[in-house]
Amino acid sequence: MLASIPSPPSGSIEIGPLSIHAYGLMIALGVIAAVWLTGRRLEQAGTGTREDIQAIAIWAVLAGIIGSRLYYVVTDKSDPWRDPVKALQIWNGGLGIPGALLFGIPTGMWLAKRRGLSMLAVADAAAPALPLAQAIGRLGNWWNQELFGRPTTLPWGLEIDPEHLSQNGVTYAVGTLFHPTFLYEALWNLGLCLVLIWIGHHIKLRPGRLMVIYILGYFAGRFWIEGLRIDNANAGGGLRLNQWVALGVIAVAGGFLVVDWARHRHDPESIEEPDDEYVPADE
Repeated sequence: MLASIPSPPSGSIEIGPLSIHAYGLMIALGVIAAVWLTGRRLEQAGTGTREDIQAIAIWAVLAGIIGSRLYYVVTDKSDPWRDPVKALQIWNGGLGIPGALLFGIPTGMWLAKRRGLSMLAVADAAAPALPLAQAIGRLGNWWNQELFGRPTTLPWGLEIDPEHLSQNGVTYAVGTLFHPTFLYEALWNLGLCLVLIWIGHHIKLRPGRLMVIYILGYFAGRFWIEGLRIDNANAGGGLRLNQWVALGVIAVAGGFLVVDWARHRHDPESIEEPDDEYVPADE
């Protein structure tokens, strides 16, 4: 049994004279893993190549980072938009996943269309890769000692350094252990990745629906994990802003899947063809 989970002594990894921000490194590793998995799934499905995904990922990831930072800057209770320099310091944390999905997924699908790929096929190939990236990226919160949950006596409680013990106007006693919400979300996302891969291999779905299942699954997990967090955040009606966003997304995604199933449950051929045939892009 664990007694507690220690936090890193700093948010950087020192390699000789080189100092690497661990938060950014975790995000980069997550992106690399996601691009690899998406490319592999696309080639297995015969709907694209790894080179296609690598080209798409450059701009989709950039759009996702911009969207995630904008979401954080606009919605965070500390009003980081008041300090332009602070608003640009991504390495210190502050990326909102809803913004990343809102900007990154449409950008990726549009770029897929531009390359002659099926947008829905690319979306389904990327569906398990996104939670894989998020699982790895969440480790950056551990390195930064941020976004942890309320105090706990559970044997996997997270140790936090004294300089990070003031949260949302409350200063906790030295030695207090906290819910490791970074770990909860990482494990949830990893499990979601595996479930989506299993669904893709064993259940015949209409194109694009696997991505909707991912969105539903991610925000379902985000809702309950967000309820454990104690960082300074906008809230109202007994819920944090991100919980309200999660509920809205769950309602839309879940409603879409139910209506889609009701419309097509009697179809002898319930699977649509991809919206475009794959044509390799000219290099």
